[in-house]
Amino acid sequence: MGKPLPKPSLLFVLAFTAAALPSVPAAVQAQVIEAHEGLSAARHAVEITRGGILYDNWYTALGKEPPKETHPAYPKAGKQKGASTWRCKECHGWDYKGASGAYGKGGRYTGIRGIRNLTYASESAIVAILKDKTHGFGELIPAKDLESLAHFVAHGQIDMDMYIDRPTKKVKGDAARGEQVYQTICSYCHGSDGKSINFRTPENPEYIGTVANENPWETLHKIRMGQPGVPMISMLAFDVQTHVDILAYARTLPQK
Repeated sequence: MGKPLPKPSLLFVLAFTAAALPSVPAAVQAQVIEAHEGLSAARHAVEITRGGILYDNWYTALGKEPPKETHPAYPKAGKQKGASTWRCKECHGWDYKGASGAYGKGGRYTGIRGIRNLTYASESAIVAILKDKTHGFGELIPAKDLESLAHFVAHGQIDMDMYIDRPTKKVKGDAARGEQVYQTICSYCHGSDGKSINFRTPENPEYIGTVANENPWETLHKIRMGQPGVPMISMLAFDVQTHVDILAYARTLPQK
């Protein structure tokens, strides 16, 4: 997904819609953000979303020039080159499962494992991994941002296989409920038909509906975390099922 156009703040719409939506059964609210180890629920969510943005594309999030060379630890068998190989998602996947997930085959396959095993791991241990010789981010990402990235890895992941059927890409969401959220929040930037932002070119358009159908894992990550480098809001204030409902509705929008 490319860079959407800046739009006015929608925080007041977000708050109003969250209050207006019907409650969700506790069984699907396991990922509602709560206070954590001295952090308020709000601060906890802010750290998760900051880390999730960095996981997506740290150099864009930090306003840095993209690396020109391929990451030295990127496997020779991999098919990507240059800056994209420095993004966490490039090896570990949008579903955080690496070679055992959606990146288990195809053009993004690297054979590298995911990060699901680091859920609830020590954040200092995760920072140490990010700074080791393999990853080499110690001189590239500021210490505070490394902490946010580690916070996301430890506390921001979800098991996307619970919500997206990997072979068919079908989403276990309520599109009608997702429409309520999309049309009162997301449509301010993406348009009521999802075509206000074109991530590619007029000749070969890519809209939110295109991405949601082609790569639902990426779309779900960005619904929850936002988009690096642009003022796209995070929906982490909502429970995970609402994120999935938005995704389900986005898949009904025009793809071309």
